[in-house]
Amino acid sequence: MVCARHAVVVTHSRLRESGTVVSEAVDRLRNVGFEVSIIDNVEAPQFGGVTHKVDEDTEIVVVLGGDGTILRAAELVHCTQVPILGVNMGHVGFLAEFESFQMSEAIRRVADHDYSIDERMIAHVDVWLPGAHEPLQDWALNDITLERADRGKMVELSVRVDDVEMSSFGCDGVIVSTPTGSTAYAFSAGGPIMWPNVKALQLVPLAAHALFARPLIIGAGSTFTLDILDDSSSEGWICCDGRRQCALPKGTRVEVRESKSTLRLARLSGVPFTNRLVTKFDLPVVGWREHARNGGSSAQRTRARGAADTAAVPSSGEQGADHA
Repeated sequence: MVCARHAVVVTHSRLRESGTVVSEAVDRLRNVGFEVSIIDNVEAPQFGGVTHKVDEDTEIVVVLGGDGTILRAAELVHCTQVPILGVNMGHVGFLAEFESFQMSEAIRRVADHDYSIDERMIAHVDVWLPGAHEPLQDWALNDITLERADRGKMVELSVRVDDVEMSSFGCDGVIVSTPTGSTAYAFSAGGPIMWPNVKALQLVPLAAHALFARPLIIGAGSTFTLDILDDSSSEGWICCDGRRQCALPKGTRVEVRESKSTLRLARLSGVPFTNRLVTKFDLPVVGWREHARNGGSSAQRTRARGAADTAAVPSSGEQGADHA
């Protein structure tokens, strides 16, 4: 007797209603032997609350959407061994493995178990509210933001690493990011990009009123501790991955460290992160001096590199047929 194979497709209702891509993906999965269930709206749970999980017999979660949809799907597989495969339907799609025109190739590879697993670090957060005997616990694949609750004031924070005070300042907030999240909000706020295989956390201040308020990077065995000072002008607000949120009164302590859990991303192309970085950000890899010497177009050469990355995925003929 052949055991049934189960897949979950995570997308959003707008994509299901605006075209046929979701139904086509489901049909292809069923044609290669999967039983398929669809989740098109994952409501954000309460901070520290219990999140809904996929069934234990789920073989893979296929995400049709952008990075935001993958973050929603991550809640469904948190603390499980179920991998996620992202097919980008959004703008940048850093976490996605395939683009939409490569759909049939992606599903064929999944059916053949022809993929590797990339384990991504997750951040764990403990929130100690004033007078609490137990912390509220949550986690983030990308980032944890602690911001001012009052838009017109600053939140006063004390920053410690491994229980050693590093600094204190008023600010709009801080971002604590994993390597995966270093290309997201933390990058926009001036933080460095960390490669996914780095085991570290970074803290990026947001508009800090201080002479020294640079991004900090700590090793995976270390802990960031953030205290909202009792005399802070504003209370705080915490948000994990842009979804799970909670108000923080003055006197709250927030501790962020590496989680024991990881997120399992299915990888099929073997394209290095550096190539992905250059392509997704359309980096000007040819400087203006070299451009002047060679008389070539840096934009053309960057696009050529991006085309080479796409070509690294096998069965280009099939992909071209899908694109057409």
